[in-house]
Amino acid sequence: MRPLILAVTLCLVAVPPALARPGETALQQALKVYTEGDWAAAQARFTTLARAGVPAAMHDLAVMHLRGEARPASVREAERWLLTAAGKGFVTSMAALGELYESGRLGARDLPKALQAWEAAGEAGSVEAQVAAGTAHWMGRGTPSDAAEAARWYRRAAAAGDVGAQYILATMYEKGDGVPQDLRLARYWYEAAARQGDEAAPWKLKAMDAADTAAGATAPP
Repeated sequence: MRPLILAVTLCLVAVPPALARPGETALQQALKVYTEGDWAAAQARFTTLARAGVPAAMHDLAVMHLRGEARPASVREAERWLLTAAGKGFVTSMAALGELYESGRLGARDLPKALQAWEAAGEAGSVEAQVAAGTAHWMGRGTPSDAAEAARWYRRAAAAGDVGAQYILATMYEKGDGVPQDLRLARYWYEAAARQGDEAAPWKLKAMDAADTAAGATAPP
């Protein structure tokens, strides 16, 4: 399971004024207490905010349960808070649900449910979830393998700048997996990945250049 992180989108959270000090939101206070290692106090603050309807606090409280920091810690309670936050449009929680269902920590792994969560988060703009959805469709996790649908999700993540998705999409265009073979687009996405530091992409570009040179040398006059 990928590590879950505390939500940090403080500027997007509407915190009840009665819970905030001047110059410091209640959520910031809760995060500060958490980073200081006072988990009991952090749990109490996140719980108060979560019950007041703050999605980021719901998410953070769920993470504490998943990390075993809440007392008593409960994966089911984590799921409940993630579902509530996701229902309020909190994308980080949508993605976290995908991780949770994929991990099997609720019992057996539920790959169809994980894919549903990944796709919801991906549609809401989570690039990580778009990659996860693409991989699920490519590998046949929770759904029959569908290279075309995988390419659709990888394309969205690639366009958003995910270097891994850019490289995978390039290979799909190079080989014609799930998309019509298009060496021009393969080169485009390899170049995009290379610009972001992907180590394999420059070698793929050199191989394509070599293949082009060889093809030109053997072409009839």
